Amino acid sequence: MLDMLTHSFHLLIFPGGLFALLLGLLLKGFDRKICARLQRRVGPPILQPFYDIIKLSQKETIIPDTANKAIFKFAPVFGFMGMMVAAMLIPVPGVWNGATGLGDMLMLLYLLPIPAIAFMLAGSASSSPYGAIGTSREMVLMFAYEIPLLVVLLTVALKAGGADGSEFSLAQVVSYQHANGSFGLSLSMIPAFIAFLCFIPGTMGAVPFDLPEAEPELLEGPLLEYSGPLLAMFNLTSALKLVVVMGLGVTLFFPGTIPGGALANLAWFIFKCFMLMLVSVTIVRTATGRLRTDQTFKFYLKYPSVLAYVSLGLTLLLK
Repeated sequence: MLDMLTHSFHLLIFPGGLFALLLGLLLKGFDRKICARLQRRVGPPILQPFYDIIKLSQKETIIPDTANKAIFKFAPVFGFMGMMVAAMLIPVPGVWNGATGLGDMLMLLYLLPIPAIAFMLAGSASSSPYGAIGTSREMVLMFAYEIPLLVVLLTVALKAGGADGSEFSLAQVVSYQHANGSFGLSLSMIPAFIAFLCFIPGTMGAVPFDLPEAEPELLEGPLLEYSGPLLAMFNLTSALKLVVVMGLGVTLFFPGTIPGGALANLAWFIFKCFMLMLVSVTIVRTATGRLRTDQTFKFYLKYPSVLAYVSLGLTLLLK
């Protein structure tokens, strides 16, 4: 009974659930505000993502007559629940060690694509031609950015593992770095860190990799027909995924703690997530334009994948 209550707390309150939702929406607000200021615009208020959720939750949900209604409703719920579980697995160094003993890295490898799959289900179910095009683009994009992620996770597991190099526990990754130094400061792991930075805007659908939505071309693509609470759920899923991806980056490369107890380390974790978002999402989407689908696929095969394999090779040599 106690274990069930503990897991429910971690799923619904911290580090997943309420904490991840609030942090994700706040990070999105800072992202939009900073991006606007870099482009010499005033931009929306930092709390605008919260206002958007409140507004959408009060709107009517309109479902096209030709849509597959069951899948149309299921898709946003599927993506949201997948990210709720993923957020629970992310350690907050100095505060929460993560769900130890679960092979968390492998679980996250399966959970992270769920929002993209939900996005594709939404586009397929909407009966919109824009949704169909966005679905095909999302599929190509997902295949492209999943390759470097897989190699990065394998490299980290080899680096943090024992003699057999088979450790897939995020808690062990954090523990190893506390004893031996952050991977982000290791020469052999810097290529993997750069590859992970390239993975982030792809999985978040941010410019220059926002191909599936591409407002000037596809008018939000698979989300074109969504409104009301269902659209709000997609926005909440995106906020959760932002926290999961940033938290995973912090855990894999910079999980160090500071003196001052749990509260200080919680603030330190949030700051590191913010800085990672600033470097990998905000500045990149401010300074670049959208790539074509073929350019995106070639980019991930040529650069992040090669960098990840370089770190993997160096790690194997050092082992």
